[in-house]
Amino acid sequence: MGTVMAYQGDIKQLHFDVMSAGLPLFRLFDAETAHNIALAVFSSPIPVIPKETRPDPSSLATVVWGRHFPNPIGVAAGFDKDARVAEPLLSMGFGFVEIGSVTPLPQPGNPKPRCFRLLDNKAVINRYGFNSDGADAVRERLLALRQRQADPNSHFPSGIIGVNLGKNKNSPDAAADYVIGVSRLAPYADYLVINVSSPNTPGLRALQGRGELEHLVKTVKKALKEGQWSNNNSTSDNNNNNNNNSSPPPLLVKIAPDLTQEDLVDVANVALRHGVDGLIVSNTTIARPDAVTGKPHADETGGLSGPPLFDMSTRVLSEVYKLTKGKIPIIGVGGVSSGEDAYAKVRAGASLVEVYTAFAYDGPALVPKIKKELAICLKKDGFSCIAEAVGADHRRGEKKKK
Repeated sequence: MGTVMAYQGDIKQLHFDVMSAGLPLFRLFDAETAHNIALAVFSSPIPVIPKETRPDPSSLATVVWGRHFPNPIGVAAGFDKDARVAEPLLSMGFGFVEIGSVTPLPQPGNPKPRCFRLLDNKAVINRYGFNSDGADAVRERLLALRQRQADPNSHFPSGIIGVNLGKNKNSPDAAADYVIGVSRLAPYADYLVINVSSPNTPGLRALQGRGELEHLVKTVKKALKEGQWSNNNSTSDNNNNNNNNSSPPPLLVKIAPDLTQEDLVDVANVALRHGVDGLIVSNTTIARPDAVTGKPHADETGGLSGPPLFDMSTRVLSEVYKLTKGKIPIIGVGGVSSGEDAYAKVRAGASLVEVYTAFAYDGPALVPKIKKELAICLKKDGFSCIAEAVGADHRRGEKKKK
């Protein structure tokens, strides 16, 4: 069927491959319509979406922030903005799902059209602008999800659910918006993300400056510290997660790949000084690499994702790992479309890896494929687990990936 087979060539894999073989039909629609159709299919009560029942390679299991990830491959924020399909995504075999970005109040985002395929590059340019159902609607969905997760009879899939927070476009106080997000959603998050790097909300990327970021992190951490965590509805130990219900979720910051070296130094210093628990490197880029120059839609305004972003985002990831001395776990994202790509992110310093654009192009078959290839890479270089390989490119004497 044109899809690389993963694990055993069994009926389960056939289901993944058949679903992916139907993806060309989605390209009869514009990119945003196709995305919405995919969400409808994923949330359908009819069992269309494949469920992964085969165990992950043991080498892929990892623990970050005290949370047990069955594998390090997750779905980046943007695919499930409003917490509608986290459960089927975990059922498909992802180790974690990051929902959002969620804004305090509902907002429509930017005018359409606002999402464009660059088919020759298997890339996407989007300028959605934080279209969101708002924190209250997402809170209700997360509450229902956590209740199902806590039910021992629900057969809820293992995995982690992160929540990515944004600000409303016209809000005069960004920090206040993120505090609202914390108060509404942090109790239902396995980790929490401050997104200050989308290129599609005016002024948002300015929050990555040292003074602005320092103020924002201090404000959000204060809100987390003052929160009531005894009634935390995050996942229970029965579902392969070890959240401590008496403590807030880890706080991460998501940054852009377009930052200068001086900017990266500032981000690293703020993260280390103020106890940021993790960094996500990186969001989409406003740059247009040579690979996309002259291609249809390449001149559209917005953030570029997909393979043309891979080298840039991985370089920034590597630099951030060095600047933070490997002390802060990093989620690597940007242009990952294979197990080899994921492994390069890990060796550069990522403890976890997210995909999005490749999933949109390749479909469900990408999930077992990327995990199988990553396990092969680890074994080839003599690593027994993901944790051993994190940052390997920065340590002398360890075999380099050819």
